[in-house]
Amino acid sequence: MADRRTRHLRRLRRLRRAVRRWSVLAGGLTGAAAVLIPYQGLGLPDAVWTAAAGGSVTLALWRWSDLRALAAQPIPPAPEPITAEQARARLVAAVERLPAGRQALAEVRRQRARLALRGTAAAAAWGRLDRASATMAGLAARLSGPAESAALEAAVAERALRDLADRAASVERALHLAPEDARAELESAHRTLLGQLESGVVAYERLVAAAAGYVAEDGRQDHGDGAVSRLAEATDLLRGVATGLAELRRATRPPADATR
Repeated sequence: MADRRTRHLRRLRRLRRAVRRWSVLAGGLTGAAAVLIPYQGLGLPDAVWTAAAGGSVTLALWRWSDLRALAAQPIPPAPEPITAEQARARLVAAVERLPAGRQALAEVRRQRARLALRGTAAAAAWGRLDRASATMAGLAARLSGPAESAALEAAVAERALRDLADRAASVERALHLAPEDARAELESAHRTLLGQLESGVVAYERLVAAAAGYVAEDGRQDHGDGAVSRLAEATDLLRGVATGLAELRRATRPPADATR
């Protein structure tokens, strides 16, 4: 979208072009009327020329008035230059407004995070976390009632574990650059981070398994038995209707003697 300065200058250019156009048209029509009226006298064509000339002059004067009024206004200041971060944020917002833009951006971020952790000790745990989070995303919509808060806790835990994996990968990369006297401390910190990540991923997987069990039990209680019972009732009803139709057909069938 254009800024205020650009819109102001664009409108000013349009008015200048309109003023020139109507001034030329008014001058041409006025000159034609001034020449043709004395040449043949007043008539219907002369009235048309005169009306067109008068209308053109009026519109030209209006455009001149609009141009002077707009030119008297101060030109808005130029906007501040857009930084790369602002341009990126605008692009992301524009993509998210598309029908499948949000899912596409989420997939891009996921693949970028996967590439950033490739070759590190945290990659395996991150992959398990990614698969578990994808499963949890499919179950979250079915977690209702007392289990609804579990979906929120899972989302918070997932973000924390992904951040922990990034930290572990960063420390592992720093190990290759650290001097010998600082390597032991970094290795200890790296092992601690990996242990926390592993235990966190295991706990998250257990949470996903518990959520799947809840969804299964909830579906079995709410839909399974009820659906089966309704199907059984419908089957019995259809059997009763079929039996009644058969009896009705036998009752209305004429005797064999009457047909001879």
